[in-house]
Amino acid sequence: MQQRSSPSNGGQPIGHFRNTAYMINKSRPYFDAAHAAGLMAVQGRSTTGRRFALGTGPLDSRPEIVDFVRCSYLGLDNHPVVVAGAIDAIKAHHSLHWSCARTRLNFDLLAALESNLSEMFDARVIAFSTVMLANLGAMPLLASGQLTGGRKPIVVFDRSAHISLAYHKPVIADETQVETIAHNDTDALECLCRKHPVVAYVCDGVYSMGGNSPIEELRQLQERYGLFLYIDDAHGISLFGTRGEGFARSQFPLVLGERTIIVASLAKGFGASGGMLMLGTEEQEALFRRYSIPYAFSVAPNLAAVGAALGSCKIHRSAELGERQGRLAKRIEVFDRRVVTAEQGNSLPIRMIAIGSEAKAIAIAKELLNSGFYTSVTFFPTVGQGEAGIRVCITADHEGRDIERLCDCILASNMASGSAGPG
Repeated sequence: MQQRSSPSNGGQPIGHFRNTAYMINKSRPYFDAAHAAGLMAVQGRSTTGRRFALGTGPLDSRPEIVDFVRCSYLGLDNHPVVVAGAIDAIKAHHSLHWSCARTRLNFDLLAALESNLSEMFDARVIAFSTVMLANLGAMPLLASGQLTGGRKPIVVFDRSAHISLAYHKPVIADETQVETIAHNDTDALECLCRKHPVVAYVCDGVYSMGGNSPIEELRQLQERYGLFLYIDDAHGISLFGTRGEGFARSQFPLVLGERTIIVASLAKGFGASGGMLMLGTEEQEALFRRYSIPYAFSVAPNLAAVGAALGSCKIHRSAELGERQGRLAKRIEVFDRRVVTAEQGNSLPIRMIAIGSEAKAIAIAKELLNSGFYTSVTFFPTVGQGEAGIRVCITADHEGRDIERLCDCILASNMASGSAGPG
């Protein structure tokens, strides 16, 4: 998107990548209604599996709710090995975190985690406290040209790229040209590759609102034009591959190479906490460990997160990973047999119930909660205005009968509007 000058600010460029006031003004009524309906800022206590006790009062007086909101797709977030790993790490160091930059001092357990992840995923892995911080550290380096032979790339965003990616457009635009193309529009991307000598494409592997990027087509453009790929696979990690390398990484050859970076979460399918970058070269790793802003000027993942992730690594190296991946696939099939969605039939665990009206989506989500199911009502700015819906996150830990009962409630709620139907 282009910039323009304004007399009101001395002729300095005014960015067109963000309009916070407009977003707040348009979305405030939806947020207010969702909060009033008890659908946001919900509090609870884990019980068993995907269930939680709703509210904050005495446990025996709270209703038990089946959770379809959390993104622990393999059900590892409350796995005893993961929990024990967190506790053991704190006990080993007698501390939760060290308050210093990672360019100075690091936990030995963090080094062990990054070594484990690097070996598991055939990449040079750096862990961060969150995926957002990993992206924040990577975006300026990508824009600078340091990852593309000293030549600044034109940075192209998929229009549906997650906000943890799109949020950094103004920072990138201060270094180089930024473009946004329609979702999964590889034709438009190829046109830009033909016009510009260096192009970097920023997208998700698995999109948080459903669907995925066309990895094979993107790899073909990479081979043809030298396209640099920056893929955020936060929702795809652990779900695919014999070591849980994820949706994106499993579709690349053994060596990641110098033109691909994959970002992933340690907090979703992986079941722990934090984020990571998968890098392809030793030179890239050295660059990030010296010049990534969150790495140099923010603390490392805390020891509970590190220990939990080490626990998850043990599961990823065992037969249990494949068993949980298979169980998840069966749970997705149960849902797809009952409810029609745009995602029906794919192997991903996110299903979007299209509603349209924000008020109707909030009302239906409230009905589902009253029936014992907590789902995510989605509206602007997460999705477009008038495109509200309900997101269902299916996990390996969900009981088949609970998915069946959720489907019954969805069909009963949506039949009048025609938003869903039997598969």
